[in-house]
Amino acid sequence: MSLFQQTDETLIKKAISGNQRAWNKLVGRYENVVYQYALRMTSNPADAKDLMQETFVSVCRSLAEFRGDSGFKTWLLKIAHFRCIEHYRRRKFFAGEDELANIDAEPEQACPELKLVENQKMNQILSIMATLPFEQKLIVELKVFQQLTFEQIAEQLGISGNTVKSRFYKSLDKLKILLESSYDAA
Repeated sequence: MSLFQQTDETLIKKAISGNQRAWNKLVGRYENVVYQYALRMTSNPADAKDLMQETFVSVCRSLAEFRGDSGFKTWLLKIAHFRCIEHYRRRKFFAGEDELANIDAEPEQACPELKLVENQKMNQILSIMATLPFEQKLIVELKVFQQLTFEQIAEQLGISGNTVKSRFYKSLDKLKILLESSYDAA
């Protein structure tokens, strides 16, 4: 965080008091985090965008209720998590590989060949993650991509830390087997 960048708490207080600029800064700070989370959970860019918008609408409606017991990002991802669960309940969704083709590699990579390879790797990982049960996919998302601790994940999901660890390591075992079999097939 730069010296002149406002903290989440400051932006939240200003947004609650009606400061639209503060709200826009808060959304701008986290919209990509929520979008990437939703994308990895749904494997569909359009659904991820919808879930991101639904998440921020929910956050806007309940921002005054944010108590600060956890970090804003943790609270935000918890809301995004509930939106993803609602999404899965509304429709049973299984992404096709063609829907994963729109995902861009990291923008800082200048070499087109590296971008292509990275994009293919990410598509493969997302495709394999889509085969995991929702609970396992969720824990991999929170641990690997959101870099939450096991304790934070347990708190967010309302389950024990040992359950989180068990699901995480089972997920890693499944992912390893699936990745190895996809490399063997190539």
